Amino acid sequence: MEQTLRQLREESLAAIREAGALDALEALRVKYLGKKGELTAVLKQMGKLSAEERPVMGQLANQIREELTAAIETGRQTLAEKALEARLAAEATDVTMPGKPVRIGHQHPLNKVIREAKEIFIGMGFTIAEGPEVELSSYNFDRLNTGEGHPARDRQDTFYFDDNDEVLLRTQTSPVQVHVMETQPLPIRVISPGRVYRKDEVDATHSPMFHQIEGLVVDEGITFADLKGTLNELVHRLYGPETRTRFRPHHFPFTEPSCEVDIECFECHGKGCRVCKGEGWIELLGAGMVHPKVLEGCGIDTAKYSGFAFGVGAERMAMFRFGISDLRLMFENDDRFLAQF
Repeated sequence: MEQTLRQLREESLAAIREAGALDALEALRVKYLGKKGELTAVLKQMGKLSAEERPVMGQLANQIREELTAAIETGRQTLAEKALEARLAAEATDVTMPGKPVRIGHQHPLNKVIREAKEIFIGMGFTIAEGPEVELSSYNFDRLNTGEGHPARDRQDTFYFDDNDEVLLRTQTSPVQVHVMETQPLPIRVISPGRVYRKDEVDATHSPMFHQIEGLVVDEGITFADLKGTLNELVHRLYGPETRTRFRPHHFPFTEPSCEVDIECFECHGKGCRVCKGEGWIELLGAGMVHPKVLEGCGIDTAKYSGFAFGVGAERMAMFRFGISDLRLMFENDDRFLAQF
């Protein structure tokens, strides 16, 4: 048995030294030291030895086990160090190479224009108001003097959530007017930027989801001249004092009198092109004096107070501001386009 143990030690130590990978080393540990390993198999024959031989062979077997265990552990450490060195060599970084530039983010052109508009209106004494995007028909239509049967309430134009047409995605930021007049004391000077939704076909100047900035002023002695002066100030501050505007009579159920405000086409400067559809002007916003029925519905004395309101499309403001000819570019997230701003 002594000869068998010594031969096992020589063979196993030689195999351990030649092992070139951790999994091979683990296989050798199982082969020699496992429960069914070769050393264990030899030790099972100890019962055949005499009483004098057993202690001697037992001591030799334990010595061999310790040697093999130490050799395997040393082999593990050596292989782990080699693997680490190989990994470090493969992942080495040339510190002399120039670093990659870090790109600094910037505001989307739409958010930039909305922020500029906010700053302009805050400078004129306005505050910011918010309202829900999921709105009730009573606020989106009824309270704004838009009764049953009005074309704006048609399912072809409005995103409804229920069969009764009572809950919808707001088609304009005008419902915020009602919320503000119901909850805030007079006088009122607010703007309300936010997303609105209509079933518009996508083209160069339309989208089913877009942004509006609603404005509302209610005070004593407010006239149409105040509305015109406020909107001209906005346009001139955004696009420069030479910018031409055009006020056209129009009809909105919630304002009387009403108007639409156009700005001279930035693409053709009034000559007519694809962007302005040959008219030379592009509609910027709708506005007017708040209808007495809307004021009275919010408990405001129309004999004492009057007001004006407007809703301006933020996308169109951005198009004028940056000379963008197609509204769709602002929603495509093409970095080649956005990097310009």
